[in-house]
Amino acid sequence: MSDPAIAYGLLALGLMFLLAEFIFPTFGILFGLAIASLLAGIALSFAGNPGRGLITLVGVFLILVTAGPLIVRFYPRTLLGRKFMLVRPDEDDTMAAMPNYIEMEQLRGRYGQTVSALRPSGVTQFDGKRVDTITQGEMIDAGQWVRVIDVQSNRVIVRRVEKPPELEDFSPEDMLH
Repeated sequence: MSDPAIAYGLLALGLMFLLAEFIFPTFGILFGLAIASLLAGIALSFAGNPGRGLITLVGVFLILVTAGPLIVRFYPRTLLGRKFMLVRPDEDDTMAAMPNYIEMEQLRGRYGQTVSALRPSGVTQFDGKRVDTITQGEMIDAGQWVRVIDVQSNRVIVRRVEKPPELEDFSPEDMLH
């Protein structure tokens, strides 16, 4: 075997190792072997003839630059790629589309009264409906007014307030008359 045959054989072996890394994930073992084979093939190519080595280097570069994006783009669509790659969930499957989350999101900015002590989590009543809530670390006694400041995932975050603005001129004595 001549030097060019060995050099091109190593280059072919390196490209096969790269392809095999996509098919059989070896956590970089085949990738390392591929890089070593490609570098050895290029080095042997330069050793035999510098002109041929330069052409080989440019050829390998063009193959990698062209094949890399193609593999990244089309691999997830292959049968094997679908088994290994994560798939983006449908919009309907996300947390934001769930009925409970939409209902909790409507509580943002609303006022309620704590049913239990929030230390820092507990139960708060909003328009007759009880909701599990959490504070940002403060302790709030039962019977206190709170306002929803944020809804994150499935958590309703509240902050203590003195009294809702719409109840400022309302006093408990008004209910006796």
